[in-house]
Amino acid sequence: AQLVESGGGSVQAGGSLKLSCVASGRSFRSYHMGWFRQGPGKEREFVAAIGWTNDNTNYVDSVKGRFTISRDNAKNGVYLQMNSLKFEDTAVYYCAADIRGMATLLSSEADYWGQGTQVTVSA
Repeated sequence: AQLVESGGGSVQAGGSLKLSCVASGRSFRSYHMGWFRQGPGKEREFVAAIGWTNDNTNYVDSVKGRFTISRDNAKNGVYLQMNSLKFEDTAVYYCAADIRGMATLLSSEADYWGQGTQVTVSA
């Protein structure tokens, strides 16, 4: 099974980007999905997670109200809409999937990880 991210790029502060993660090799319908990021010189941190349905979500405080995670099980995809981007959002963003549950993702553990996509926000 594989997770492939796309949608990263360079944007000015205040702008928007939408990241996509498409899973292949198996159905991830029963998996909790999440987004993580690792900024320059920083450790990887949890950003957002979503359960089997779109009404069970969690966000790190720094992105609440600006980022929205969603999923489309028919397309085996999970998405991260990022609005009002800030310089400090600059990072490599990773998609992750875990069968065990939301608590596992919140502890930065996952069964599957993508390769990452770069997001650069200029001040």
